[in-house]
Amino acid sequence: MDIPRIFNITESAHRIHNPITPEKLATLGRALRLEPGARVLDLGSGSGEMLCTWARDHGITGTGIDLSMLFTEHARNRAEELGVADRVKFIHGDAAGYVAEEKVDVAACVGATWIGGGVAGTIALLERSLRAGGIILIGEPYWRRLPPTEDAAKKCEANSISDFLLLPELIASFGRLGYDVVEMVLADEDGWDRYEAAKWLTMRRWLDANPEDEMVPQIRAELTSGPERYAAYTREYLGWGVFALMRRVEPRAQ
Repeated sequence: MDIPRIFNITESAHRIHNPITPEKLATLGRALRLEPGARVLDLGSGSGEMLCTWARDHGITGTGIDLSMLFTEHARNRAEELGVADRVKFIHGDAAGYVAEEKVDVAACVGATWIGGGVAGTIALLERSLRAGGIILIGEPYWRRLPPTEDAAKKCEANSISDFLLLPELIASFGRLGYDVVEMVLADEDGWDRYEAAKWLTMRRWLDANPEDEMVPQIRAELTSGPERYAAYTREYLGWGVFALMRRVEPRAQ
């Protein structure tokens, strides 16, 4: 049980597997006004940077679940490095359908909403682990502006233009699901550069070290075409953000 091998190769040196920088991740932690001892669940936790740094900086406790065996190992090592292994734990497994045994203060899926079949299904899954009045975190792409063609959308790694919404439409969609958007932290172009461009050196060094591997043609093709495609399309059209949501409570009738 693991993610496709290409991601374990191209993102093996990443601490954060999305376009949020460490600085933005810290901003998000402060924005949520996390209290010491707050419980956080992270579905699709990657290499554990969010839980580990928030445990260090805010004293939270947490559990992360990720399908990548490599990233889960990195997360456990990071917890040891930061001295928070007694406060956060990482489980190698499928986050789809995972529900915490004890209700949490923050339930997050930052960039892996496929685990619930999309945003709505993932929010419904996270809600099952959340205490009343808790916060859901959703990390999701959106169009900064609409690509001019379906081919341009596909070069942003979407299946079609309809895969993503413009930012105002994405925010409105949370409201239609019955949630208030109470905070958001958006990636910028520097964050995209650090996420995407960091793959290129990793791929080149992997190619140099593994000339006989069966993945060489795929990695070689991606390194050849990826930088230009990213600069022309993803960097131009695709946004990404983390959105904090709270379930709306209807006012009592007077």
